[in-house]
Amino acid sequence: MAISSIAFGSPAEVGQSDALKAALAEFISMLIFVFAGEGSGMAFNKLTDDGSSTPAGLVAASLAHAFALFVAVSVGANISGGHVNPAVTFGAFLGGHITFIRSILYWVAQCLGSVVACLLLKLATGGLETSAFSLSSGVGVWNAVVFEIVMTFGLVYTVYATAVDPKRGDIGIIAPIAIGFIVGANILAGGAFDGASMNPAVSFGPAVVSWTWDNHWVYWLGPFVGSAIAAIVYEVCFISPATHEQLTSSDF
Repeated sequence: MAISSIAFGSPAEVGQSDALKAALAEFISMLIFVFAGEGSGMAFNKLTDDGSSTPAGLVAASLAHAFALFVAVSVGANISGGHVNPAVTFGAFLGGHITFIRSILYWVAQCLGSVVACLLLKLATGGLETSAFSLSSGVGVWNAVVFEIVMTFGLVYTVYATAVDPKRGDIGIIAPIAIGFIVGANILAGGAFDGASMNPAVSFGPAVVSWTWDNHWVYWLGPFVGSAIAAIVYEVCFISPATHEQLTSSDF
């Protein structure tokens, strides 16, 4: 990955129609994803008297997030690339697939989508709490950071392999479901320890609505570091400079 491939973009990009449409698509995809994912946990709590932290609750959360992300990525893919995650956007930026200006638009839209989804859930459920992500008993902040780094690495590496790599061929067809599957699998692995966010916006919405910020920085630092490692490894090892020069920010 060449440093020169990282593009700042023009401030005028903020007002461009395609950039604004892409940001809107990210907002809608994130709203869909968080409403279903967070809502499934709230529904499970209601049905089981706060049993979302049980093994059955973990499986339910894994399935709901995998299904919802599959849909959220699919519906946004042709408009914004279907990032649905600030960490994915950050990885795409480091690889030169999106400008910094457009990345900011995406980050704002993604965070707003998550907040609106949580507000709608609170309204629709008659004021039930949208629980913020938190660390389980015995899990330290740096344990959680490592979890988030490794899980997000797996997610962003999957995104690169199935959606970004210009050599992906027909494998690109299954990108949304592969991305959903890795998130679902990672929730089974890390959900019992720190909630398995892998997505700063997913953590941000519940934190804002419940106004709970304990260890919130973990859910930004870990995913961004994991994303950066995955993007750099894939770009350096598997995407040739010659091929990379043919890519533009609209490719993903």
